[in-house]
Amino acid sequence: MSSSQHPVALTVERRVGGATKLLATIMCLPLVDGIFPALVLAGALGDPVGILEVGLLIFGGSATVAVVLAEMDGSRREVATAILAVGAVLIPVAAVEAALAPTIRDMLNMPVFSRFAGLVILTVAAKTASARVGEYLPRPAIVIALGLVASFDPSGVSLSVTTDPELIGRAVAAAGVGVGFALLVALLGPWLRAVVDIDRFRFGSAVALGVLPLSIFGLVPGDAPIALAVLGVTALFAFDPDGDREYDGVPGDVSDDAAVADGGDPEDADASEADADEDESVPGRVSDYVTTDDERAPWL
Repeated sequence: MSSSQHPVALTVERRVGGATKLLATIMCLPLVDGIFPALVLAGALGDPVGILEVGLLIFGGSATVAVVLAEMDGSRREVATAILAVGAVLIPVAAVEAALAPTIRDMLNMPVFSRFAGLVILTVAAKTASARVGEYLPRPAIVIALGLVASFDPSGVSLSVTTDPELIGRAVAAAGVGVGFALLVALLGPWLRAVVDIDRFRFGSAVALGVLPLSIFGLVPGDAPIALAVLGVTALFAFDPDGDREYDGVPGDVSDDAAVADGGDPEDADASEADADEDESVPGRVSDYVTTDDERAPWL
């Protein structure tokens, strides 16, 4: 199971397994569930701020961070290669969905559909924040399907297919931001594992994701980067350089020479390392999150 115990990552991992498959599923899920097309139709990519918000929160996000840091083994080059392979699929599919968006938009009552798009993002944010709450919420695809039915406008049905090159470019940019973010996390992985509380980042990014629909609902100015500001604060609070996590995959590294220098016995040092291996059987832990249901924090 995922070292970070991320609710979304755990759910997907039970179905697909494998770190690369897990990452591909997590990053491509917005395309399959319809979250990304819904945001495109709702106008979430209308400016550079929106592109950054969608790229970082929808394609990047805490689930991507959790998978890259806690699940993907190998060198930086191997992890980066896997991420680029995912991006080779993610970016073209995002472009295709954006190309079809104008045709679909003509068939919908957009004010109604935009509200459903906001509800989808709130649903995903709730599932990210709490696995228990997520059990009672519908799948995003179901919410989007209901939105399509409720907002369908027969008067706008047309057999012609229209495309917007500028919209396609913005969709490609948003997907590229997500891939670039995953690459940055992979390149900084050894350091981030030592200084980032992944579950604190997960909860904060869920809040940032929940703020994103405010602009869709028209509650805040469209150009106000509130979601990015919340994400920045989240990253700040998740930064924990004084934590007792390991750096570079070596938890609490104590060499035999150090043990002898302190007056210890090398055999005792070996025994201590064996005990540490038993306590931390999987390298690369990025969280002290408790996994048992009885001891789980109330908001999880």
